[in-house]
Amino acid sequence: MVDAGAHRAHDDFMDHTTGQKTKNIGILLFDGMEELDAVGPWEVLAAWADQFPEDGWAVQLISRDGEPVRCAKGMVISPMCSIDTAPDLEVLVHPGGDGTLPLMSDQAHLEWLRGQRAKVPLMTSVCTGSLVYAAAGLLEGRPATTWWGALDTLAETDPTIELRTSDRFVDDGDVVTASGVSAGIDMALHLVVRLAGESRAKDVRRYIQYDPQPPV
Repeated sequence: MVDAGAHRAHDDFMDHTTGQKTKNIGILLFDGMEELDAVGPWEVLAAWADQFPEDGWAVQLISRDGEPVRCAKGMVISPMCSIDTAPDLEVLVHPGGDGTLPLMSDQAHLEWLRGQRAKVPLMTSVCTGSLVYAAAGLLEGRPATTWWGALDTLAETDPTIELRTSDRFVDDGDVVTASGVSAGIDMALHLVVRLAGESRAKDVRRYIQYDPQPPV
């Protein structure tokens, strides 16, 4: 079991070194989630938060009830908090995976997302997480992307979406959608650029030694 709580404690406090309240990024966890959709952004964003605490950010792993989730390929991840005990968020990351299919018709989950949309400044998704956003009506009339194998489903879910079929991620201001699985790493680095600048994002990329050179 991956116990993220052991990595970084729940943060909703004043940083006494800067006098600023910690800003939180939440990564949603759910059964059937694609592992790298969450762990990829976590690695980028948690590395940023841990290595550069002066920036004032923390990352939270959140599940609906605060209980561990079993991912698509069997990894079990323990969250830090539930949706009810999570701190106020500046950014929400919604992963994809097989578990998004039931979420697309889960009215309680869709209503929760609409509530988050009303108060979270930046909503982001990885892979088929954008299908759930579409089902909640959050992508109406917007450009967006998803995993290549789900582009047709995204279009069918909301025909008003402007499909970006070849983009690694799509930044539409207060909503950012990433394509499949590993694209979440690129999207997370883009978030660091947006929130802390290009120089900081380069520092994080170097720290995690992310320099893709596929062998095939």
